Amino acid sequence: MNLLRWDRFRELDDMSERFNRMLGHAATARSSTEGNKDALTVFDWAPNVDILETPEEFQIKAELPDIKKDDVKVSVDAGVLRIEGERKQEKEDKGKKYHRIERSYGSFLRTFSLPDNIDESQVQADFKDGVLNVRLRKSQKAKPKAIEVKVG
Repeated sequence: MNLLRWDRFRELDDMSERFNRMLGHAATARSSTEGNKDALTVFDWAPNVDILETPEEFQIKAELPDIKKDDVKVSVDAGVLRIEGERKQEKEDKGKKYHRIERSYGSFLRTFSLPDNIDESQVQADFKDGVLNVRLRKSQKAKPKAIEVKVG
């Protein structure tokens, strides 16, 4: 079992993000700038994800409909997985008249803190039918091993 240090500010950020998403407001993320000060970066939306675990790996599936593969960037650095990109809105044609636009457009960012048992060199991502599937293989040392107990 991995112990995680409780970060009250991350809890506040998570709660704020969920509240803003519920109200339909833009997602936010903190990014480091010069002078070690935090700057607030506003993102237009955040894709929904499913996270699942098998004995060999973790999988993160993100819904990214109408997004081109070239508009998505996946990176892993210092135990953090970043999924970022942009969904571009169609240009208005003179023959089209929109009555309602409910889908979100613009830039997005999702970050995930990875457990210690992830092998960062074995991360794979594929994109098919509007779903990004990121596979995070567990390291060999993380797999449980049965130990025989001898009675003496």
